[in-house]
Amino acid sequence: MKPFLKNLFVLPDRLPFYYGWVVIAVAFVTMAIAVNVRTAFSLLFPPILDEFGWQRGVTAAAFSVGFVSSVALAPMFGVLMDRWGPRVVIPIGAMSATLGLIAATYAASPIGLYMTLGVMVIGASIAMSYHVHSMFLPNWFVRRRGLAIGIAFSGAGVGAIVILPWLQSLIAADGWRHACIAFAVILFITVVPLNLVFQRQDPSEFGLQPDGHRTNDKAEGMLGPVDVIVDRVWAERRWTLKSASRTSKFWWIASAYFTALYAWYSVQVHQTRYLMDTGFNANVAATALGLVGVFGIFGQITIGALSDRIGREWGWTIALMGYVACYGALIVLEARPSLALVYFIAAAQGLMGHGIGSLYGIVANEVFAGPRFATIFSVLALGGNIGAAAGPWMTGDVFDRTGSYALAFWLSGILSVVSILCIWIAAPRKIRLAAGVAERRAIRPN
Repeated sequence: MKPFLKNLFVLPDRLPFYYGWVVIAVAFVTMAIAVNVRTAFSLLFPPILDEFGWQRGVTAAAFSVGFVSSVALAPMFGVLMDRWGPRVVIPIGAMSATLGLIAATYAASPIGLYMTLGVMVIGASIAMSYHVHSMFLPNWFVRRRGLAIGIAFSGAGVGAIVILPWLQSLIAADGWRHACIAFAVILFITVVPLNLVFQRQDPSEFGLQPDGHRTNDKAEGMLGPVDVIVDRVWAERRWTLKSASRTSKFWWIASAYFTALYAWYSVQVHQTRYLMDTGFNANVAATALGLVGVFGIFGQITIGALSDRIGREWGWTIALMGYVACYGALIVLEARPSLALVYFIAAAQGLMGHGIGSLYGIVANEVFAGPRFATIFSVLALGGNIGAAAGPWMTGDVFDRTGSYALAFWLSGILSVVSILCIWIAAPRKIRLAAGVAERRAIRPN
């Protein structure tokens, strides 16, 4: 099957140096649509409630079912990525979500909603979003790895600005079923052909090296890719899931993922309700949430690019300090409500905290890069998924028990610091340096 796929859409053997940016452009468009096919549930939720009259918890459970199924599906997609690459995995996710959106229009019971919008749409979206793209995008760049992935992932924010208002207008004008079908069509005619034709797992398929260099650049007197390897024995080992999971670095990275996503999703889920409880109206709360997304576009690109110059550990530190600042401001906000603090909270999350997205796959890739990286990363990322699930639940439970978010916010702020410590202990820099750091060391006088 793999040779057939390689020959199905034949591209020139010697592509131009900028083909890596074609890969990033395709990823940008895919992320813009794929991430928001999951986010769209929040827009479909009210009209579905109004039509069927189901309990809120029963209806909202479709999202939870989808999230749990994505955790279960993640290792399978990791194995498929190692074997077949993004040309197979991403279209599979897109076709599942397409069929799920269409099938949801026929759902007449909560179970039907769980299987369609839950498993087929939200669950399968993991095959098109951050998780799967983190498995192969780092292969295409060394010098500008953080910048490139930051640009690709910023597509999610741009898509939210463009797609979600359009979808809401369709729901208001023609109903949620029409909106589902329209979204399904857009998803199928863009994500499937773009990835099937143009996307590739590794530049070596076209005789390229990262950053667009040819395999014979040095022979032609051209500047080859910068040597970023520090520990060559480690870097050249053919890592498997079994061997990787026996190292302490594996568990420190998994712990960093858990604590980082715990902090990210705790505030994302509870922020709107907390702002309203603090005395701000619904419009201010909704605007703050929207600003997080807008700021996040710039945050992912900036933190990613900055990490290319100063190192992944420092980039991760800056991103998580954004959540430390955010939770500190949330605690102060209860005693001293201020619109300026609300904007600060949104900026800290977006401009700093969302930088985690551009570094998430990179830190693991620079430790465990190799032919089985997708499988390794899919299991590593389970730590993040568990954190994303535990954070909102724990934060809500603490509020239910104490009547206040203060203790929960303190916990999230502390876990943000723990995440920073975990990355420094995992120390990707001791295996591979960020390109900017490696270049500065290369030209430093002996």
